[in-house]
Amino acid sequence: MKLAEALLLRADYQKRMSKLRFRLVRSAQVQEGDKPAQDPKELLAELEQVATDLERLIQNINRTNSVSELGESGTLTDALATPDLLRPKQDIYSELASHATETPGRVSRSEIKFQSTVDVAAIQKQADDLAVAHRELDTRIQEANWHLELKE
Repeated sequence: MKLAEALLLRADYQKRMSKLRFRLVRSAQVQEGDKPAQDPKELLAELEQVATDLERLIQNINRTNSVSELGESGTLTDALATPDLLRPKQDIYSELASHATETPGRVSRSEIKFQSTVDVAAIQKQADDLAVAHRELDTRIQEANWHLELKE
């Protein structure tokens, strides 16, 4: 199984657990004399099986990520940490450039005039460069996901 397939399967298991939770809660209580639409014992057994399968799958995904090299980014695990930094940094640079270019409306010449304290073009270029780096890394990670075999 390819790593990308395992990631899709993980998402399916997570959705299934969420649906099982909903079904369990709905069948947890019924009016006296009625039967639940689904047997909670069967639902709990299914939940336990899905949780076990999901745990094993996550362990295999983590194992694969930790031993698979992704060039100069190190292991896939190392590379996966980078977007968690790139996106917030990009957002901060973009917000800084945006706020530095805002010009509050002035009604008369006697009102306070504001000026930027940063080089807006340089800050915006940095934000754009971070966006490109994020996109390129994401592409490399996705490509690796479709080429790597899941380690067991």
